[in-house]
Amino acid sequence: MRKTDKKIDNQIRQVLTQVCEIALNEYSGFEWLTHIVNYRDFPKSLQVICVFDTPYNLNRFMASPENDALSKLIQKKLLSIKVTIDIRQVSYDSEDNHNKKLH
Repeated sequence: MRKTDKKIDNQIRQVLTQVCEIALNEYSGFEWLTHIVNYRDFPKSLQVICVFDTPYNLNRFMASPENDALSKLIQKKLLSIKVTIDIRQVSYDSEDNHNKKLH
């Protein structure tokens, strides 16, 4: 990872930490979020994954207007550091599903 990539990654982590703190207080069942990126194809390769505690809470969240609000918050926070992403670069998962994918 180049020095400039590390700088951008640190900025991304800082704004996503802010989003995480807000989401923990605002959205029932929200647990954490993470990001994946390939800096050779940045920012198109940036993926933000929001994880909920259970499939039930994830499904409830996905069926509500809050889904759109969280995605837009992520976009807005990233834009504050001049990183533009498409709403399709934000995805949602549950702990159960996420853990199954890791094994």
